[in-house]
Amino acid sequence: MKNMTKMMMAATLAAGTLAAAGCQTTTPSVTAPVTQPITADALQAHNWQLVDAKRTNGEKVSQLFFDPAKPLTLKFFKDGTTNRVTFTNTCNNMGASYSVVNGNVVLGNVMSTMMACPEPQASFDTATLATVQGKYSINNNANNVPVLTIKNDNQVAYFKAVAK
Repeated sequence: MKNMTKMMMAATLAAGTLAAAGCQTTTPSVTAPVTQPITADALQAHNWQLVDAKRTNGEKVSQLFFDPAKPLTLKFFKDGTTNRVTFTNTCNNMGASYSVVNGNVVLGNVMSTMMACPEPQASFDTATLATVQGKYSINNNANNVPVLTIKNDNQVAYFKAVAK
C-alpha cells in the first residue's frame, strides 16, 4: 500500500510538472519602434501622406478620406531662411511657417486662399486644419518606413513618408 501511495504521488507530481511546463509562455522578441527626433531636416526629408486618422473614440475622421486618390499630404521645405509647410490636395491653397522648439513642431499662422469650396472639399479643409495641430513624432514602422504621427486632444493621424 505504501508503494502504491508513493507511485500515485510521484505520478501526480510528474503530471503537475508536465502541465506546468506546458503552460509556460515565452514572450516573443518584439523590437520597439525606432523613434527619430523631430527636426526640420527629418520633416523635410520626405513628403508625408495621410494613411489614417481617428478621433479619440476610435471613429475614423471620414472628412479626410472622401477622395482616396488625393490624400492629404504635408510638404515641409525651406523657403529662403524660413521653414514652411504646405497642405496639399485641399480645395484652398493652405500652408504655414513652422519651427521646431524642443522637439515640438510649432506652426505659425496658417495662410489659406478663401475660395468658397463645395462639400465635401470644404469639410476636408476644415479637418486638415484640425489634424495638423498637435504633438508630432516620427517612428519607423515594421518595414523601416518613417511614419509621422500627429496627436492632439481630439484625434491621432498617421502619415507615411513618400518620396519628394
